Amino acid sequence: MITALKWIMVVGILLFLGGHYVVSYSGLPETWGIKGLMLGAFMMAIGLAMSLPTKMYLTFVFVKKENERRSSKRAALASQDQTAAD
Repeated sequence: MITALKWIMVVGILLFLGGHYVVSYSGLPETWGIKGLMLGAFMMAIGLAMSLPTKMYLTFVFVKKENERRSSKRAALASQDQTAAD
């Protein structure tokens, strides 16, 4: 299940990519002039602001996985020590 924060991050990344497409590859700035550039820049700015929590979220996920890996390694070492003591 995807939480609201994940949805906001995904929409932000998609908005940023959409704004890049509007500015770089579509013919919108040529046909609309400065309004086309402003639309693309607005999309990129909102997308960037919405995707800011991505770095913190990924850091938390990686730290959690690293802690789980370390705790499982410690548990394995403790069970080996217990077996060797018996």
